[in-house]
Amino acid sequence: MKFHFFTSILLIGLIFAACKQEKKESEKPEEITIEKNSETLQTSQKKLLNEYMLGNWETSYIKIEYPTYQKADSSFVFEDDFSNPNSGRAQSTYNNDGTFVAWFKQPDGTRVGETSGKWKTKGDSLYVDYPYLGKQVQAWYAVTQTEEGFDATVIYDWDDDQELDDILTMKSKKLE
Repeated sequence: MKFHFFTSILLIGLIFAACKQEKKESEKPEEITIEKNSETLQTSQKKLLNEYMLGNWETSYIKIEYPTYQKADSSFVFEDDFSNPNSGRAQSTYNNDGTFVAWFKQPDGTRVGETSGKWKTKGDSLYVDYPYLGKQVQAWYAVTQTEEGFDATVIYDWDDDQELDDILTMKSKKLE
C-alpha cells in the first residue's frame, strides 16, 4: 500500500516537473529560418510579443464571423480588406507602459472613434482592455508574427447577443 502511495506521488511529481519544463521551453523565443536563393539563413530569434507590439500599427484586413448573428438562426460575415482608398483605416499605437490608443483614420487624415486602453501579452497572446461604443471590451487575441506585421484571432461576443461565438480574424502591418 505504501509502495503504491509513494509511486503515485513520484509519478505526479514527474508529470508536474515535465509540465513546468515544457512551459519554460515554450516561453523561449522561436528561432526563424528564412529561405533565400537556395541558402538557409539563420536570423536572430523572434521577438517576444510584448516587445514586438510596441509602436504604430494599421489593420489591413478584418473578418468577423457571426454564427448566430444577434441570436438569429442565420449566420453573418463582415469582411473588409481596406483596399479601397476612400475607406478609413484602423490604426493604433502600443506604448511601453502597457497602454495603447486606437482610432480610425479617415481618407482626409482626420482621426475618429479614438479610444485608449491597456494591453499585455502572455506567450503568443495579446490581451486588450478598452471602452468601445459604450461597452468595455476585454479580449485575448492569439497572435502570429508575420513578415509584415501580425495576424490575430479572437472569439468574442462582438454582436452583443450574450454568446461568445463570434470569430474575429485580422491582419495588421507595422507602420514606420
